[in-house]
Amino acid sequence: MRAINTIPLKIFTLSNLLKQLACWRITNKTVAFTNGCFDILHEGHIFSLSQAAKEADYLIVGINSDKSVQALKGPERPINKETSRALLLSNLSIVDAVVVFNDQTPLELIKSILPDVIVKGGDYTVDQIAGAKEVLANGGRVVINPIVTGFSTTGIIRQIKSSFS
Repeated sequence: MRAINTIPLKIFTLSNLLKQLACWRITNKTVAFTNGCFDILHEGHIFSLSQAAKEADYLIVGINSDKSVQALKGPERPINKETSRALLLSNLSIVDAVVVFNDQTPLELIKSILPDVIVKGGDYTVDQIAGAKEVLANGGRVVINPIVTGFSTTGIIRQIKSSFS
């Protein structure tokens, strides 16, 4: 079944996301949150998102704004603009909501939504995860998923550049 007309509805502002969260929580549904730049979507991202989706009834994906990605990754990034990255992620059936955040970490976003679960990749420890302390204090969980080796946006960019040199 195709629900093409619902795809843009999965991209939220924070205020609209908070309204949607209230609806989900009225029905006692659980919410997982993960975040990243998702600059060039690859198999590692899909694995991580799939694992995150298994942790709750709904999955919210926070994506770094273009300005945030540039601050984190350098002046040549992002490759894909935030609107494109949000659209790609919203097209995944495992993703229920996408929200762009402007800070270098999603701490303020996490404090606003207080998900039941934060899910991050295995290159983090709990004490390194923005918002982990707040979610744990609220009775939530932090899940660290394994990294799929051989897949990284930086590696893909490097490979593309080397094929043209």
